[in-house]
Amino acid sequence: MSYVKGLKCRECGKGYPKEALHVCELCFGPLEVDYNYEKIKKTVTRETISNRPPNMWRYKELLPIDGEPAVGVDVGFTPLVRARNLEKVLGVKELYLKNDAVNYPTLSFKDRVVAVAISKAMEFGFKVVACASTGNLANSVAANAAACGMESYVFIPHDLEQTKILGTLVYGTNVISIKGNYDEVNRLCSEIAGKYDWAFVNINIRPYYAEGSKTFGYEIVEQLGWQAPKHIVVPMAGGSLITKIWKAFKEFQKIGLIDKVDTKVYGAQATGCAPIVTAVKEGTELIRPVKPRTIAKSLAIGNPADGYYSAKTIRESNGWAEDVSDEEIIDAMKLLAETEGIFAETAGGVTLGVTKKLILQGRIPKNESIIVSITGNGLKTQEALQDKIGAPRIINARLSEFDDLIGREGKVYAIKAGR
Repeated sequence: MSYVKGLKCRECGKGYPKEALHVCELCFGPLEVDYNYEKIKKTVTRETISNRPPNMWRYKELLPIDGEPAVGVDVGFTPLVRARNLEKVLGVKELYLKNDAVNYPTLSFKDRVVAVAISKAMEFGFKVVACASTGNLANSVAANAAACGMESYVFIPHDLEQTKILGTLVYGTNVISIKGNYDEVNRLCSEIAGKYDWAFVNINIRPYYAEGSKTFGYEIVEQLGWQAPKHIVVPMAGGSLITKIWKAFKEFQKIGLIDKVDTKVYGAQATGCAPIVTAVKEGTELIRPVKPRTIAKSLAIGNPADGYYSAKTIRESNGWAEDVSDEEIIDAMKLLAETEGIFAETAGGVTLGVTKKLILQGRIPKNESIIVSITGNGLKTQEALQDKIGAPRIINARLSEFDDLIGREGKVYAIKAGR
């Protein structure tokens, strides 16, 4: 049973039927899914959710597909890790990592949105699914399309990390590399979507696709014992994720699953591509496009589609936005790996780096709960760490050489008796 009434414009409120639409014909505002919350409130309880399988579909009444998911039945319910070692380093009381670096099947939060988008595309009867991507979305669309037998086209910037390109090509998709940045790729895809009858997950299917990100927020609330966190730091590229996490918290309050939402939401970007952060700091609603120059390629969107709404979410929650340099990104990636054993991609370095900066600034109190959003796996962005983390020490297969190595490094270990 579907609880979706249709689509509605986020600006003027005009309603639309459940179709592959994404822009209001009246005011050109973006469309979003409109739910019947009164019916959902009568149906969904903490107990009904808790008794379901541990995946994103345990919140199915708040997702926009009419039937059962066509793909992605094992996506979601990733770990919320208590980061006790990081707590000590940062001097805070309670820090958690929402770790979508282990999300199934392609190790990023994009598997959530793609599971919804492809399921909806198949309900609409599309035969081809496509996307414009900075990497993680490409991986996920290719993998999930292969899993359900759909043909797929993936459009990427020409300078994308090789690991992400390989992690897309392996699924047999059609990869089209564009000479230009993501914004130029996206512009071309909008033209293609206007001509070909395809399901572009982040264009004509975008209102449905974006709803999948809410499950990231739902899971956090449930994993915290049915309460919203005090502070959450979220990476921003196109800007959709941060708005949907906030929407998830508010929806749980609206249907009575939690009593209150007093969360402050913080946006994180790389200094080399920070149009949303700039708008927040300047106190303006205008998002000025930039040309990305950063190692955090998954966040390198200079003209973010949901930039205005991201800034609005941050202000509404009384949060803030901050950016970090490429050097700070790498330092944070290493810190996360060395303290918690989690290898996050560059976006994770951005999020942790910004968290650290916000704590030092005093914007995030040290005695309240903090969530750091880890949205992708470091295996995808290994190039960023080339020549940044040292190299193996090479010796011959002789115990004496190993003993010499240990001695030169000044390390002392217990030796077995008689040796």
